Amino acid sequence: MSVDVAYSMADIIVLMLTVILLILYTILPIISMWKIFEKAGEPGWAAIVPFMAQYKLCKISLGNGLFFLLLIVPFVNFIVAIMIAAGLAKAFGKGNGFTFGLIFLPFIFYIILGFGSAVYQKK
Repeated sequence: MSVDVAYSMADIIVLMLTVILLILYTILPIISMWKIFEKAGEPGWAAIVPFMAQYKLCKISLGNGLFFLLLIVPFVNFIVAIMIAAGLAKAFGKGNGFTFGLIFLPFIFYIILGFGSAVYQKK
């Protein structure tokens, strides 16, 4: 018993757009984090190594990379994530509004931080 499956052109277009959006949703944050690391003087390739990315992000934003271990602890990780966002905004000379953006719309604000004109201010 065989089944003939016919796809319309609209189905194919929707599938292609979905794949393109998923790729952008995956690749764009990695590229943004890569740029943020390079601006801070860290190796950009660290953005693709899972635990190293969190370590470097804590090092850039909080000054001590070992804070990334607190991201494993339930409930404490929310507070540490907010501290990382605030420290990252401060490290690049941004204010409280940018901190809220990093907390609530990180996908957009990491792109702005990575590709924008923000300059890392060493502590």
